[in-house]
Amino acid sequence: MADASTPPTYEHFILTFPIEFVAHVQINRPRKMNAFIEAMWLELRQVFDFLSRSSTVRAIVLSGAGPKAFTAGLDVHAASEGSSLGGSPQDQSMDGARKAKSIRTHIFEFQKCIESVETCEKPVICVMHGYTYGLGIDLSTCADVRICSNDTKFSVKEVDIGIAADIGTLSRLPKVVGQTSWVKDVCFSARVFGSEEAFRVGLVSGVFDGKEKALEEALKWAGLVASKSPVAVQGTKELINWSRDHSVQDGLRYTGVWNSAALQSVDVASAMQAGLTKQAPKFSKL
Repeated sequence: MADASTPPTYEHFILTFPIEFVAHVQINRPRKMNAFIEAMWLELRQVFDFLSRSSTVRAIVLSGAGPKAFTAGLDVHAASEGSSLGGSPQDQSMDGARKAKSIRTHIFEFQKCIESVETCEKPVICVMHGYTYGLGIDLSTCADVRICSNDTKFSVKEVDIGIAADIGTLSRLPKVVGQTSWVKDVCFSARVFGSEEAFRVGLVSGVFDGKEKALEEALKWAGLVASKSPVAVQGTKELINWSRDHSVQDGLRYTGVWNSAALQSVDVASAMQAGLTKQAPKFSKL
Protein backbone atom coordinates (compact mmCIF):
# COMPACT_ATOMS: atom_id res chain seq x y z
CA MET A 1 0.00 0.00 0.00
CA ALA A 2 1.35 3.43 -0.96
CA ASP A 3 2.06 5.59 2.07
CA ALA A 4 2.83 9.32 2.27
CA SER A 5 5.13 8.63 5.25
CA THR A 6 7.70 7.21 2.83
CA PRO A 7 7.03 9.10 -0.42
CA PRO A 8 9.26 8.67 -3.46
CA THR A 9 11.37 11.56 -4.66
CA TYR A 10 11.19 12.99 -8.16
CA GLU A 11 13.52 14.85 -10.48
CA HIS A 12 11.04 17.36 -11.89
CA PHE A 13 8.44 17.65 -9.12
CA ILE A 14 8.52 18.58 -5.45
CA LEU A 15 6.14 16.48 -3.34
CA THR A 16 5.35 17.59 0.21
CA PHE A 17 2.61 16.97 2.77
CA PRO A 18 1.95 20.34 4.47
CA ILE A 19 -1.29 19.30 6.18
CA GLU A 20 -2.58 15.94 7.35
CA PHE A 21 -4.03 14.04 4.37
CA VAL A 22 -3.00 16.82 1.94
CA ALA A 23 -0.29 16.54 -0.72
CA HIS A 24 1.31 19.51 -2.48
CA VAL A 25 2.81 18.85 -5.93
CA GLN A 26 5.02 21.56 -7.43
CA ILE A 27 6.21 21.54 -11.04
CA ASN A 28 9.92 22.09 -10.50
CA ARG A 29 11.76 23.54 -13.47
CA PRO A 30 11.60 27.24 -12.58
CA ARG A 31 14.70 28.29 -14.55
CA LYS A 32 12.82 27.26 -17.70
CA MET A 33 9.49 28.67 -16.42
CA ASN A 34 8.42 25.10 -15.65
CA ALA A 35 8.23 24.27 -19.37
CA PHE A 36 7.70 20.53 -19.92
CA ILE A 37 10.11 18.11 -21.50
CA GLU A 38 9.15 14.49 -22.16
CA ALA A 39 10.70 13.19 -18.94
CA MET A 40 8.44 15.56 -16.98
CA TRP A 41 5.10 14.37 -18.30
CA LEU A 42 6.17 10.76 -17.86
CA GLU A 43 7.11 11.54 -14.27
CA LEU A 44 3.87 13.47 -13.71
CA ARG A 45 1.98 10.25 -14.28
CA GLN A 46 4.13 8.48 -11.68
CA VAL A 47 3.42 11.24 -9.14
CA PHE A 48 -0.34 11.19 -9.56
CA ASP A 49 -0.58 7.41 -9.78
CA PHE A 50 1.25 7.25 -6.44
CA LEU A 51 -1.03 9.85 -4.85
CA SER A 52 -4.14 8.16 -6.22
CA ARG A 53 -3.14 4.92 -4.48
CA SER A 54 -1.93 6.46 -1.23
CA SER A 55 -4.31 5.85 1.66
CA THR A 56 -2.87 8.83 3.55
CA VAL A 57 -3.75 11.38 0.84
CA ARG A 58 -7.26 12.79 0.49
CA ALA A 59 -6.71 16.05 -1.41
CA ILE A 60 -3.96 17.45 -3.65
CA VAL A 61 -2.70 20.94 -4.45
CA LEU A 62 -0.91 21.37 -7.80
CA SER A 63 1.22 24.47 -8.41
CA GLY A 64 4.37 25.67 -10.16
CA ALA A 65 7.66 26.41 -8.40
CA GLY A 66 9.25 29.84 -8.72
CA PRO A 67 7.76 33.32 -9.18
CA LYS A 68 7.34 33.49 -12.96
CA ALA A 69 5.11 30.66 -14.16
CA PHE A 70 2.76 27.82 -13.36
CA THR A 71 4.11 26.42 -16.61
CA ALA A 72 5.01 28.07 -19.91
CA GLY A 73 3.81 24.88 -21.60
CA LEU A 74 5.83 22.58 -23.79
CA ASP A 75 9.56 23.23 -24.07
CA VAL A 76 9.41 23.80 -27.82
CA HIS A 77 13.18 23.80 -28.27
CA ALA A 78 13.54 20.39 -26.62
CA ALA A 79 10.45 19.06 -28.40
CA SER A 80 11.75 20.09 -31.82
CA GLU A 81 14.86 17.98 -31.24
CA GLY A 82 12.93 14.93 -30.05
CA SER A 83 9.74 13.08 -30.91
CA SER A 84 7.15 15.46 -29.46
CA LEU A 85 6.62 17.49 -32.62
CA GLY A 86 6.31 15.65 -35.91
CA GLY A 87 7.74 12.32 -34.81
CA SER A 88 11.26 11.06 -34.17
CA PRO A 89 14.11 11.20 -36.72
CA GLN A 90 13.64 7.46 -37.29
CA ASP A 91 10.08 8.14 -38.44
CA GLN A 92 11.23 10.20 -41.41
CA SER A 93 12.09 7.10 -43.47
CA MET A 94 8.68 5.50 -42.84
CA ASP A 95 5.74 5.62 -45.22
CA GLY A 96 2.82 7.85 -44.25
CA ALA A 97 0.69 5.23 -42.53
CA ARG A 98 3.52 3.93 -40.35
CA LYS A 99 4.73 7.41 -39.48
CA ALA A 100 1.16 8.39 -38.55
CA LYS A 101 0.84 5.37 -36.26
CA SER A 102 4.11 6.25 -34.51
CA ILE A 103 3.04 9.86 -33.95
CA ARG A 104 -0.45 8.80 -32.84
CA THR A 105 0.98 6.38 -30.28
CA HIS A 106 3.19 9.15 -28.91
CA ILE A 107 0.26 11.59 -28.65
CA PHE A 108 -1.90 9.01 -26.86
CA GLU A 109 0.88 8.34 -24.34
CA PHE A 110 1.27 12.08 -23.71
CA GLN A 111 -2.50 12.42 -23.26
CA LYS A 112 -2.58 9.58 -20.73
CA CYS A 113 0.19 11.16 -18.67
CA ILE A 114 -1.61 14.52 -18.40
CA GLU A 115 -4.94 12.75 -17.85
CA SER A 116 -3.48 11.18 -14.70
CA VAL A 117 -4.40 14.42 -12.90
CA GLU A 118 -8.05 13.90 -13.84
CA THR A 119 -8.15 10.14 -13.23
CA CYS A 120 -6.46 10.47 -9.84
CA GLU A 121 -9.07 9.36 -7.30
CA LYS A 122 -8.35 12.32 -5.02
CA PRO A 123 -9.63 15.88 -5.64
CA VAL A 124 -7.00 18.15 -7.19
CA ILE A 125 -6.99 21.94 -6.87
CA CYS A 126 -4.75 23.68 -9.40
CA VAL A 127 -3.11 26.97 -8.39
CA MET A 128 -1.93 29.02 -11.38
CA HIS A 129 0.28 32.09 -11.42
CA GLY A 130 2.35 33.98 -13.95
CA TYR A 131 2.62 32.34 -17.36
CA THR A 132 0.08 29.56 -17.88
CA TYR A 133 0.42 28.69 -21.54
CA GLY A 134 -0.43 25.68 -23.70
CA LEU A 135 0.15 22.61 -21.56
CA GLY A 136 -0.76 24.72 -18.53
CA ILE A 137 -4.33 24.87 -19.83
CA ASP A 138 -4.30 21.12 -20.54
CA LEU A 139 -3.17 20.41 -16.97
CA SER A 140 -5.53 22.84 -15.27
CA THR A 141 -8.62 21.56 -17.08
CA CYS A 142 -7.78 18.08 -15.77
CA ALA A 143 -7.93 19.42 -12.21
CA ASP A 144 -11.18 19.44 -10.23
CA VAL A 145 -10.89 23.04 -9.02
CA ARG A 146 -8.87 25.90 -10.47
CA ILE A 147 -7.81 29.17 -8.85
CA CYS A 148 -5.15 31.69 -9.80
CA SER A 149 -3.22 34.76 -8.74
CA ASN A 150 -4.13 38.13 -10.21
CA ASP A 151 -0.93 38.22 -12.30
CA THR A 152 -1.74 35.06 -14.27
CA LYS A 153 -1.41 35.23 -18.06
CA PHE A 154 -3.25 32.47 -19.92
CA SER A 155 -2.93 31.36 -23.53
CA VAL A 156 -3.97 28.35 -25.57
CA LYS A 157 -0.73 28.72 -27.46
CA GLU A 158 -0.62 25.72 -29.79
CA VAL A 159 -1.69 27.41 -33.05
CA ASP A 160 1.35 29.66 -32.70
CA ILE A 161 3.58 26.62 -33.14
CA GLY A 162 1.52 25.31 -36.03
CA ILE A 163 -0.58 22.62 -34.35
CA ALA A 164 -4.06 22.10 -32.94
CA ALA A 165 -3.91 21.52 -29.19
CA ASP A 166 -3.93 17.74 -28.84
CA ILE A 167 -3.41 16.92 -25.15
CA GLY A 168 -6.86 17.78 -23.82
CA THR A 169 -7.71 21.49 -24.01
CA LEU A 170 -9.99 21.22 -27.06
CA SER A 171 -11.96 18.41 -25.41
CA ARG A 172 -12.12 19.70 -21.83
CA LEU A 173 -12.14 23.50 -22.03
CA PRO A 174 -15.60 23.77 -23.67
CA LYS A 175 -17.04 21.59 -20.90
CA VAL A 176 -15.25 23.56 -18.18
CA VAL A 177 -16.59 26.96 -19.29
CA GLY A 178 -19.86 25.71 -20.80
CA GLN A 179 -19.74 27.46 -24.18
CA THR A 180 -17.79 27.29 -27.44
CA SER A 181 -17.69 30.88 -28.74
CA TRP A 182 -15.15 32.06 -26.18
CA VAL A 183 -13.22 28.76 -26.43
CA LYS A 184 -12.89 29.16 -30.20
CA ASP A 185 -11.87 32.79 -29.73
CA VAL A 186 -8.89 31.94 -27.50
CA CYS A 187 -7.96 28.71 -29.30
CA PHE A 188 -8.02 30.16 -32.84
CA SER A 189 -6.16 33.35 -31.89
CA ALA A 190 -3.79 32.11 -29.15
CA ARG A 191 -4.33 35.53 -27.57
CA VAL A 192 -3.24 36.12 -24.00
CA PHE A 193 -6.00 36.71 -21.46
CA GLY A 194 -5.84 37.54 -17.78
CA SER A 195 -7.24 36.37 -14.47
CA GLU A 196 -10.34 38.58 -14.56
CA GLU A 197 -11.44 37.13 -17.91
CA ALA A 198 -10.65 33.60 -16.71
CA PHE A 199 -12.87 34.19 -13.68
CA ARG A 200 -15.66 35.75 -15.74
CA VAL A 201 -15.96 32.76 -18.09
CA GLY A 202 -15.64 30.20 -15.29
CA LEU A 203 -12.18 28.83 -16.04
CA VAL A 204 -11.20 29.63 -12.44
CA SER A 205 -13.39 29.86 -9.37
CA GLY A 206 -11.22 32.36 -7.50
CA VAL A 207 -8.60 35.07 -8.12
CA PHE A 208 -6.21 36.05 -5.33
CA ASP A 209 -3.65 38.76 -4.70
CA GLY A 210 -0.42 36.98 -5.58
CA LYS A 211 0.80 33.40 -5.68
CA GLU A 212 1.30 32.99 -1.94
CA LYS A 213 -2.24 34.08 -1.12
CA ALA A 214 -3.61 31.72 -3.78
CA LEU A 215 -1.58 28.85 -2.33
CA GLU A 216 -2.77 29.70 1.16
CA GLU A 217 -6.38 29.53 0.00
CA ALA A 218 -5.77 26.28 -1.89
CA LEU A 219 -4.25 24.61 1.15
CA LYS A 220 -7.14 25.81 3.30
CA TRP A 221 -9.61 24.32 0.79
CA ALA A 222 -7.66 21.06 0.54
CA GLY A 223 -7.57 20.78 4.34
CA LEU A 224 -11.33 21.23 4.50
CA VAL A 225 -11.93 18.57 1.84
CA ALA A 226 -9.48 16.21 3.56
CA SER A 227 -11.52 16.46 6.76
CA LYS A 228 -14.54 14.91 5.01
CA SER A 229 -15.26 11.23 4.47
CA PRO A 230 -12.87 9.95 1.78
CA VAL A 231 -15.54 7.49 0.68
CA ALA A 232 -17.95 10.38 0.09
CA VAL A 233 -15.45 12.76 -1.52
CA GLN A 234 -13.84 10.25 -3.86
CA GLY A 235 -17.26 8.90 -4.80
CA THR A 236 -18.44 12.44 -5.55
CA LYS A 237 -15.48 13.05 -7.87
CA GLU A 238 -16.10 9.79 -9.72
CA LEU A 239 -19.81 10.49 -10.13
CA ILE A 240 -19.41 14.10 -11.29
CA ASN A 241 -16.79 13.13 -13.88
CA TRP A 242 -18.89 10.19 -15.08
CA SER A 243 -22.03 12.33 -15.37
CA ARG A 244 -20.16 15.01 -17.33
CA ASP A 245 -19.52 12.50 -20.11
CA HIS A 246 -22.89 10.69 -20.05
CA SER A 247 -26.61 11.43 -20.14
CA VAL A 248 -28.56 12.41 -17.03
CA GLN A 249 -30.25 9.01 -16.93
CA ASP A 250 -26.91 7.20 -17.26
CA GLY A 251 -25.53 9.35 -14.44
CA LEU A 252 -28.46 8.61 -12.16
CA ARG A 253 -28.21 4.89 -12.79
CA TYR A 254 -24.45 4.84 -12.19
CA THR A 255 -24.91 6.86 -8.99
CA GLY A 256 -27.48 4.36 -7.75
CA VAL A 257 -25.17 1.43 -8.39
CA TRP A 258 -22.19 3.25 -6.85
CA ASN A 259 -24.05 4.26 -3.70
CA SER A 260 -25.53 0.80 -3.21
CA ALA A 261 -22.00 -0.06 -2.08
CA ALA A 262 -20.85 3.29 -0.66
CA LEU A 263 -23.87 3.68 1.64
CA GLN A 264 -22.72 0.60 3.52
CA SER A 265 -19.64 2.52 4.75
CA VAL A 266 -19.28 3.26 8.48
CA ASP A 267 -18.51 6.83 7.37
CA VAL A 268 -22.24 7.53 7.01
CA ALA A 269 -22.96 6.79 10.67
CA SER A 270 -19.78 8.59 11.78
CA ALA A 271 -20.70 11.75 9.86
CA MET A 272 -24.28 11.73 11.15
CA GLN A 273 -23.19 11.18 14.75
CA ALA A 274 -20.65 14.00 14.48
CA GLY A 275 -23.36 16.31 13.23
CA LEU A 276 -25.62 15.45 16.16
CA THR A 277 -22.88 15.87 18.76
CA LYS A 278 -21.28 18.93 17.11
CA GLN A 279 -17.90 17.20 17.10
CA ALA A 280 -15.42 16.84 14.25
CA PRO A 281 -15.73 13.38 12.71
CA LYS A 282 -12.78 11.05 12.27
CA PHE A 283 -12.63 8.78 9.25
CA SER A 284 -10.48 5.74 8.58
CA LYS A 285 -7.98 5.70 5.75
CA LEU A 286 -9.21 4.58 2.39
